[in-house]
Amino acid sequence: MPIYAVTYTYTDDSAARDAVRPAHRDFLGVLIEQGINLVSGPFAEAEAPGALLLFRAADKQSALAATEKDPFRLNGLVSDVSVREWIPVLGPLADQLS
Repeated sequence: MPIYAVTYTYTDDSAARDAVRPAHRDFLGVLIEQGINLVSGPFAEAEAPGALLLFRAADKQSALAATEKDPFRLNGLVSDVSVREWIPVLGPLADQLS
């Protein structure tokens, strides 16, 4: 099944993100248990606020749909979501995902 790089761009409301983060991480944990979320995490503080999530999904629409109930999205803390198919070729992660 293909892998998709899902990129979140966060709003500037860091206080609200801090408040909702436990529910957001619980939600992503469920996606891990379901085999959808392979790895995810925020960009470093020196970068624009956002996150990268690698999802295993049938297609782009399914990868995007998997994010729709994310508490960050439900609470308006994500201003943009992009989805691109990603093909791991080299390295230990590529070996684990193939």
